[in-house]
Amino acid sequence: MASIGHEARGLQILPATPENIASAADCLGHGNLVAFPTETVYGLGADATSDRAVARIFEAKGRPSFNPLIIHVEDLAAARVLGSFDAAAERLAQAFWPGPLTLVVPRAPGCPISALASAGLDTIALRVPAHETAQALLRACGRPLAAPSANRSGSISPTLAAHVAASLGDRVDRILDAGATGIGLESTIIACLGSAPTLLRPGGLAREAIERCLEGRLADCAADPDRPTAPGQLLSHYAPRAALRLNVTAPAPGEAYLAFGPAAPHDGPMRNLSPGGDLIEAAANLFRLLHELDAEAVSRSSTIAAAPVPHHGLGEAINDRLARAAAPR
Repeated sequence: MASIGHEARGLQILPATPENIASAADCLGHGNLVAFPTETVYGLGADATSDRAVARIFEAKGRPSFNPLIIHVEDLAAARVLGSFDAAAERLAQAFWPGPLTLVVPRAPGCPISALASAGLDTIALRVPAHETAQALLRACGRPLAAPSANRSGSISPTLAAHVAASLGDRVDRILDAGATGIGLESTIIACLGSAPTLLRPGGLAREAIERCLEGRLADCAADPDRPTAPGQLLSHYAPRAALRLNVTAPAPGEAYLAFGPAAPHDGPMRNLSPGGDLIEAAANLFRLLHELDAEAVSRSSTIAAAPVPHHGLGEAINDRLARAAAPR
């Protein structure tokens, strides 16, 4: 349920009512930043056609300018104006949009999107979000929105408006609050650039579903973390403040523990991604529970131990996020 509008450190957090969405669209039209919910995580939105507005995203997040942004549009017709879709891209867009899939395609001739949003690349990352608030905001704006996750670069992604406020504070002009996001992981990113469709980032749409649609295997990207071709490819990303240990079946006494499936009692802070071993539930809970455990682990000067998660379905994306969260910083 959306929270009552209030002020936090001068930041406006407003329930996602039609009136507040219209006001947020006006705010975006003046080059400001608005955080809004999608079905994946909360995004930090700016007018994607404005160099200055896009630059504010990089400044607010502390994001490297070589790391491209995802452009959110209302529908496939709007996406075709910005990017060139081959047969594979068309097939995926028809099957999975609106939804948690981002397609990287060549920029269309005359594409009005700021070159900064594409990090100077000749490609563009496009997504049609399914969340009703995101859709309403795009309609009210009448323009594409650049919208990476609404948090400081490299830190845990936000699935609640409160996460956005805690991470960005007054770096964002306002937040539209529609409660917790449903999927809880960022979108899956697929490159459709004339060769075999390539998985650039696992996410909220499982590889298996995409491969069934394409009737073939996705190629895997050997990403260079120093020169990302899509968001989410930096080696260290999604990181809590506490150190994170992976594939732990027996956490140390007092250590914060992120469990998965049936778990024995533990002498320390513990959260369970899914007691029943459901990967969809685990994905939805991942970032929220990392936020909660991080607060407890830091207060105890401890670490977070994460249980093994199966590597199929959404488990591939969960393990990707955990591996980057545990990487050297």
